[in-house]
Amino acid sequence: MSEQKRELLLRANDISIVFGGLRAVSEFSLDIYAGELIGLIGPNGAGKTTVFNMLSGVYKPTEGTITFLDKKGTLQVINKKSPAQLNQIGIARTFQNIRLFGGMTVGENIKIALHQNRGVNPLDVEFRTPKFRRDEELMNEKALHLLSLFHMEGKINELAKNLPYGEQRKLEICRALASGPKLLLLDEPAAGMNGQETQELMEMISFIRKEFNLTVLLIEHDMKLVMGICERLMVLNYGKVIASGSPSEIQSNPAVIKAYLGSGYEQMTGGNA
Repeated sequence: MSEQKRELLLRANDISIVFGGLRAVSEFSLDIYAGELIGLIGPNGAGKTTVFNMLSGVYKPTEGTITFLDKKGTLQVINKKSPAQLNQIGIARTFQNIRLFGGMTVGENIKIALHQNRGVNPLDVEFRTPKFRRDEELMNEKALHLLSLFHMEGKINELAKNLPYGEQRKLEICRALASGPKLLLLDEPAAGMNGQETQELMEMISFIRKEFNLTVLLIEHDMKLVMGICERLMVLNYGKVIASGSPSEIQSNPAVIKAYLGSGYEQMTGGNA
C-alpha cells in the first residue's frame, strides 16, 4: 500500500534541540504511517535517544514541530506535552535502562499502566464499593491476559526485581502495551540480551505489532534484529539524518557504511554494530 493511502500517525518536521550551545539533533524530520515498523540506527552519540526523548515528551524541541494523530483521530501538535499526557493520547515507550518498579510485583507494574483507563472515582476507591471491586477484578484479568501473551502469567505475583533480565525487558514492553498505545517507541530493546533472547524478542515484536495493531519505532544496535524486522530505516550521525530507506538500501549505502556499519558486514549478520 502506498504512503499516500496510509494514515499518517506522527510527523516530526525539522525538529532540533540545543543543549548549552551544543546542537544535539538538527532538523530531524520523520513521517510515521499507521502500521509501520521503523528502525532508527546510528553510532553511539548520534542523537537517537535524544530524538526519542523529544517524541515522547521528555525533551521539548528547540525548533520544529511534532504532530500526532491521537486515539480520537485528532491531529494535534504535541511539542509541549508531558510524557504522561502523550501516554494518554497513545504514545508509549520503553527505555534503554530498564525502569520497572522493582519492589512491586509483576502484576502491580502492569496495573499501574492500566490505571489511567479505570472506571472508578476516588469515593469508589475510598469505600471499596462493588464498582471498585469489579474494576479491580477486571484489571487483574487484563494484566493476566497481557502477561499470558508473553508466557509470563505464572510470574504475576513475583517481584519485578527478581525476574531474569530478559523477562524484565518483556515486562517493560508489556507494561507499555497496557496503556493501549497507537505508537510504541522501543529504545534498544535487545540491549544485554543473548542470541536466543534476541531471536525471541524479534518474534515478540512482530507478534505484538499484529496483535495490538501497533505502529513501532525502535532504536537498536543489533543489526540482525534491525535488518530482520524493520521495513524502513533512518540513520543518524552527529544529530543529522544521513540516510533513509529499506534495510537492503541502507546496507549498501556508502555514507552509512562509512559512518556506522563499516566496510565489513559482520555486524549485519549477527554482531553488534
